Amino acid sequence: MRRDRLLELLETIARGELEPTEALDQIAWAPIEEVAREDDELVFARVDHHRPRIQGIPEVVYTEAKSADQVIEICNRLAHSGRGFLATRTSPDLRRELLDNFPEARAHEAARIVELEPDEPPRKIGKGPLLIISAGTSDIPIAEEAAVTAAAFGNEVERLYDVGVAGIHRLLRESEALNRASVIIVVAGMEGALPSVVGGLVHVPVIAVPTSVGYGANFEGLAPLLGMLNSCAPGLTVVNIDNGFGAACAATRINLLID
Repeated sequence: MRRDRLLELLETIARGELEPTEALDQIAWAPIEEVAREDDELVFARVDHHRPRIQGIPEVVYTEAKSADQVIEICNRLAHSGRGFLATRTSPDLRRELLDNFPEARAHEAARIVELEPDEPPRKIGKGPLLIISAGTSDIPIAEEAAVTAAAFGNEVERLYDVGVAGIHRLLRESEALNRASVIIVVAGMEGALPSVVGGLVHVPVIAVPTSVGYGANFEGLAPLLGMLNSCAPGLTVVNIDNGFGAACAATRINLLID
């Protein structure tokens, strides 16, 4: 509910023109805040302030295909709630505009995320660190999207980058990191073999993220996606191509259950 409509509703109650019980029915969906253009009142977004209670994780602003004005206005509504915001898939120009409008925010360049921390830090979740593994250095942007998102949601995050199957001994020497993790996210392009390897080494949930990193037959991530979906490591979970954010959300839900 927009602020002007809520104010009008309260004034109607004050004048005795509306019973409080009737008003309660109208504000039952108040956590859904409508964001509209001033010129024609077109509602272009409905900010879900109740999502943390429903899903355990807050609403995040996916910025691609949105105008800078739309992103800034949505972020402004989230910031006013005191919960901060995450703006994902930002361009360099948009990052600069967000930092100009929210000086206390922080830009995570590799992850392409702008983060405004909440007034109160999120409580720590999970019985151990959430380990983010990348197969190669070129996969780090997607791995960082997962890492920054997961940390913002209260996970303890550890990183293990550039340990792909081209030199599998690099991974095998990191057994301590694998053993202490509560959940593992594995990010890989090329043929996408690394999640199967990790899935065969650990007993905790493994979430695989195929990336569009690779030569022609990688088909912009389709080859590793199919490889991960056909993994012989039982229980391996696969998210969409380049979807580090989605992997972090899945890992967070797992850690919330473990909690």
